[in-house]
Amino acid sequence: MDNACGFGYCFGVVLAGLAAAAVLTRACFAATERIARAPLLDIFVSLFTWVPWAVGGWLGGWPGVAASVLAQVVFLHVFCLVHRAIRGKKGRTLTDAQARLLGPVRNQVCLLMQTPAVLVFAQVRLATIFLYPPVAWLGKLPTYRASEWVNLSRHKYDGLIGYDLLWCWYCDWMTGVWALGSEMLRNIESFWCPIRFRSDTKNRNIATDFPDVARWAPADGTMEDAVRAFEAQYDGTRKNSWWGHPDRGDVLPKQ
Repeated sequence: MDNACGFGYCFGVVLAGLAAAAVLTRACFAATERIARAPLLDIFVSLFTWVPWAVGGWLGGWPGVAASVLAQVVFLHVFCLVHRAIRGKKGRTLTDAQARLLGPVRNQVCLLMQTPAVLVFAQVRLATIFLYPPVAWLGKLPTYRASEWVNLSRHKYDGLIGYDLLWCWYCDWMTGVWALGSEMLRNIESFWCPIRFRSDTKNRNIATDFPDVARWAPADGTMEDAVRAFEAQYDGTRKNSWWGHPDRGDVLPKQ
C-alpha cells in the first residue's frame, strides 16, 4: 500500500470509527447519564481524542496519525453542521456573536488552535487517575470523587447547538480536569513545600491557585520557620489537606 492509499485508508477508517463512536455514545447516553461523569466519561472522551491517533498510527504510521487528525477535523465540522441543522436555531448563538466580533474564519481558526491542548488535559487526567491516588495514600492526603469534578452538563443548556455545544463540552470536561488536578496539587504543594517565594509578584499571581500561600513560611525566614508553619497545620488528627481545604472549616485571609 503506497503512502497516498495509506493516508486515504486511514482517513476513511478513522472517520467511520468516529461516526460509530458518536452513535454508540448517543445510544449509551439514552440508556444512562452515567456516561457523562467519570470514570465512564473518560472512556468516551478517549474515543474522540487519542484513540483515533492510536488507530491511525497503528494502520499507517505518522501519515496515519496525520490522516486521523484530518478525519477528526472533518468529523468535528460535519457533526456541528448536522446537529445545528437537525436541532435548529432558537435565536442567536455564541458562535454567531463571536464570528461577528472576530470574523467567522478567524474565530474557527482560534478554536481549532486550542484543540492540541487536549494533550495537556489528558496528561493531567492521567495523573489524577494513576499518580495522585498512591501519593495520597502514602502521604495521607485527601482523596476525591472524580465524578464530582470531571463531568458534562452543558448539553442541557437551552439553545446550545452545533459548534457552541461541541466547544462547551470541551470546556466542560477541561475545566473539571484542570480544577481537580489543581486541587490535588494544592495538597502536595502545601504539605511538602510551604515556603513563600521571594517574588511578591509571584506570590500574588499564584494566590488564585494556591490561596494558602499567605500562611506559608516567609521567604526571608529559616527552616525553623518552615517547620513551625508545617507543624501548626499538620498534627496527624486529619488528612494532610492544603491549609484552606473545606475539611479545616476556617477562612483564609484575603490577598
